[in-house]
Amino acid sequence: MPRSRLAYRLSLLADRDALHSLAVAALACVASLGVVYLGYLAHVVRIARRAPCEPACGETVLLFGKHAPGGRPDPDFQARLWRAATLWRERPPRSMLLLGGGPAGAPSEARLAREHLLLLGVPSDAPLVLEERSRDTLQNLRNARALWRDGAAPATVTLLSSRYHLARCALLAERLGLHWELCAAEPAFAWRPAVLWRLAAEAAYVCWVDLGARWARLIGHQRMLARLG
Repeated sequence: MPRSRLAYRLSLLADRDALHSLAVAALACVASLGVVYLGYLAHVVRIARRAPCEPACGETVLLFGKHAPGGRPDPDFQARLWRAATLWRERPPRSMLLLGGGPAGAPSEARLAREHLLLLGVPSDAPLVLEERSRDTLQNLRNARALWRDGAAPATVTLLSSRYHLARCALLAERLGLHWELCAAEPAFAWRPAVLWRLAAEAAYVCWVDLGARWARLIGHQRMLARLG
C-alpha cells in the first residue's frame, strides 16, 4: 500500500546512497563557506524568474502534481491547473500527462488534477493520461518515460510546474535523457516570503542531487548513478 508522505520522505533519508550523496553535498557547501550553495540558489532563482508561461512546442505536457491534504489543491497546485487549462484552450496539446500518486485511502494527485481540469473547462474526451504511482519529482519523470517505452517518445516534453520547482524538474529530466522545455504556472515571478523559502529548499535539493551525481561519476559508483537515471 502507498505510504504517507512523511513515511515516504523518512524512507529516503534512511537510504545509504541518498545519505552518501547528501554528505558529499554538505561537505562541499561547508568547505566553500556556503559559496557552492549560493551558486545553486542563484541558478534556481534565475530559472524561476526567466521561465516562460507558453511552451514553444507543447505537444506533450507533463503537469506535476502537488500534495493536496484532504483532496484540496493549495494555491500552488491551483496555479498549475489554471495554466494547464489555459494551454488547453489556447493550443490543445497532443497529450497531457497528469503526474502524482498519493497515500492509501486518498485520491492521487493525478486524479485530483483531472477532476479540476474538467471543472476548468477541459473536455472529458481530452487526451489526459494519469500517472498515479509516483511520490516525488524523480518518480514522476521516470514513470512518464516508462509510458513511452512501448510507443514513440515525444521529441520534446513541456514541464509544467510552479516557478520555484522548475530547476529541479529540468535537472532530473536532463538526467533521464529527456528533451524538455519549461512552462511556468504563475504569470510572473513574485518575491514573497513563502516563495523565497521554497526557492531556498529547492536550491538545497538541486545541490544535493547534482553534486551527488557528479561525485558518483567521479568515483564510478554505478548504483548511485542508476538511482538518478
